[in-house]
Amino acid sequence: MTNQIAIALGLLIVAFIGGDLFVTGGETLVFLGKKFDDFIEWLAFWR
Repeated sequence: MTNQIAIALGLLIVAFIGGDLFVTGGETLVFLGKKFDDFIEWLAFWR
């Protein structure tokens, strides 16, 4: 991965997070965080 691609992806992620905070107040980030936590617990069960 080149530096240009890494910077572009980083800016894209920051833009999506900023857009989510502006539009929904971060509710989507909380939802995804909870789902990610459930997923990690599910993976730990199958370990």
